[in-house]
Amino acid sequence: MRAFHLAWLSLFSCFFSTFSIPPLLPIIRDDLKLTETDIGNAGIASFVGSIFSRLAMGPACDLMGPRLASATLSLVTAPIIMSASLVTSPTCFILIRFGVGFSLANFVASQFWMTSMFSPSVVGLANGVSAGWANMGAGVAQLVMPQIYHLLISLLDLPVSTAWRVSFLIPGLFQAVTAIMVLAYGQDLPSGSYKDFRKAIKTPKDNFSEMLYNGLTNYRGWILALTYGYCFGSELTTDNIIAQYFYDRFGVNLQVAGMIAASVGLANLFSRPMGGALSDKMGRSFGMRGRLWGLWLVQTVAGLLCVLLGRVNSLWGSIAVLCIFSVFVQASSGLTFGVVPFVSKRSLGVIAGMTGAGGTVGAVVTQMLLFSGSRFSTQTSISLMGLMMIICTLPVTFIYFPRWGGMFFGPCCNTSSSSPEEDYHLLHSGSDKTESL
Repeated sequence: MRAFHLAWLSLFSCFFSTFSIPPLLPIIRDDLKLTETDIGNAGIASFVGSIFSRLAMGPACDLMGPRLASATLSLVTAPIIMSASLVTSPTCFILIRFGVGFSLANFVASQFWMTSMFSPSVVGLANGVSAGWANMGAGVAQLVMPQIYHLLISLLDLPVSTAWRVSFLIPGLFQAVTAIMVLAYGQDLPSGSYKDFRKAIKTPKDNFSEMLYNGLTNYRGWILALTYGYCFGSELTTDNIIAQYFYDRFGVNLQVAGMIAASVGLANLFSRPMGGALSDKMGRSFGMRGRLWGLWLVQTVAGLLCVLLGRVNSLWGSIAVLCIFSVFVQASSGLTFGVVPFVSKRSLGVIAGMTGAGGTVGAVVTQMLLFSGSRFSTQTSISLMGLMMIICTLPVTFIYFPRWGGMFFGPCCNTSSSSPEEDYHLLHSGSDKTESL
C-alpha cells in the first residue's frame, strides 16, 4: 500500500505540472502575444513529448523496475516546468510544453508498478484507483493555479507578467519532492527490489530484444493503444482546451473557467477507479468477454456524450454534460487498463507503454485535426471528437484470447499449459484459473 500511495502521488505531481499551464493560458496568451496557432502547436507539443517518453518507459520498467524509472524521469523533468518562468517568446513556450509532457510517461511506470504489486482479481481496481487519483492532478491544477496567480498579485503585489511566471515554481518543486519520496520509501515488488527479482529468474541478456518483439507483434496491444487514444487521449484534449472554451464562448472569468475545467480532472477521484472496479466485476462474472463488453459499451456512451457537449448552447447545460462525459470517458480508461495486464506477461512494460503512448497519440491527432487553427469552431470540434471516439472503439470487437475468448466467441478448447498462453498471466501470478480474470 505504501507503493500504491507513492505511485499515484508521484504521477499526480506530473499531471499537476503538465496541466498547470492551460488554466493560465488567457494571461500567458496576452503577455507573450500568442496566436491561436501558437497555442494549438504548444498543446500538440506537450503530447508529442509524452508519446516518445511513454514508449521508452515501458522497456525501462522491464529492465530497471518501475520505482527507479519513475523517480528518474520526475527529477529530470521537474526543472523544465520551473523554466516556464523564463519564457519570453512563443517558440520558448512551445519548447517548454514539449519538455514538460515527457513527465506523463510516469503513467506507464505507475500501471506497471500496480500490476506487479496486486493480485489478478483486483488489478483492474488497483490500476484504476492509482491512475484515477493521479489524473486528478490535472483538475487540481485547473483549480489551484489561478488561485496561486491571484494570491501572488494580491499578497505580494507582483505585476501580472511576473506573477504567472513565479507560479510555475510550485509544480516543479512538488514534482521533485515526490520523486525523492519514491526513491526513499518505494519498493518495486511484494518480494523486494526488481533487480533481485531479475537475478532470481536469471533473465537472459538478450531478453530485451525478444521482449520488445513480443510486445510489438501482439495485435491486442495495438488495438488497446487505439482505444486508449480516444478515451484518455480525449480526456487530455479536453483538459487542454476546456478552460479557454468556457472563457471565450460563455464569457466567464478566469477563476470560474478554471473551476469548470477542474471538474473534468477531479472526476477521476471516483470515475476511473469505478471503471477498474467494473472491469474486475465483469471479469469475475463473465470472464474476459465481460471486460471487453464493458470497455466497448462505456466508451461508446462517452463518445455520444462528447457529441452532445459540442451541441449544447447554454452554460449550465454544457457544465452538466461535461461532468457526465468526464465520468464515462475516465471510466473507459480504467476499463482499458483492466484488460492490459492480461495481454502479455513477458512484455508487460512494452504493452503498457504502447497503450499509454496510444493515449497521447490520440490526443496529438485530435489536437492537430480539430483544435489547431480555425477550420472548425471549438464546439463543432468537440462533437467531431465524440464521433472519433465511437469509431475508434469498434476494433475492441476483434480482441480475442484463445484461453479466454473475446466479445463474440468463447475460448478455444485445446489450450494447454505448455502453449504460449502462459504469456497472458500476470507478472506475479502462478494461477492458470480463468476466475483470476
